[in-house]
Amino acid sequence: MRSIPEGYEDSVGVVVTEDMTVEFGELGHVHPVYATYWLAKHMEEAGRKIILPFLEEGEEGIGSAVTVRHLAPALVGMRVEVVSRHVRTQGPRIFADCTARSELGDLIGTGSTEQYVLPATQVEEKFREVESRWRGHENA
Repeated sequence: MRSIPEGYEDSVGVVVTEDMTVEFGELGHVHPVYATYWLAKHMEEAGRKIILPFLEEGEEGIGSAVTVRHLAPALVGMRVEVVSRHVRTQGPRIFADCTARSELGDLIGTGSTEQYVLPATQVEEKFREVESRWRGHENA
């Protein structure tokens, strides 16, 4: 992996849809606002975007942690910009801080992500190993 400059940023912009509101399978629809789990997804996506330009051939990034603090609501139809900023690299681990703001300027959330950069073959091998175990489990 090529070195990522400290402070390097990328972002994900989304418009909140009905599908992104709080809906828990068993509990049904809870709140008509941007759900925390969607905020976490968008933070992880923004965190991944900061590593992509720096991966070398044969490398792959894999998410290992997301922390989210949901601070304010965003309504259906509002645009939310999630920004990820590289804070440090420690061996194969890439750390980023994230912020999310609505088009009103409200701070919707803060958080962080962590990713590991590994040889793509190692990632694929792990997926195959789990798939093999799963098939054995299903047939048992």
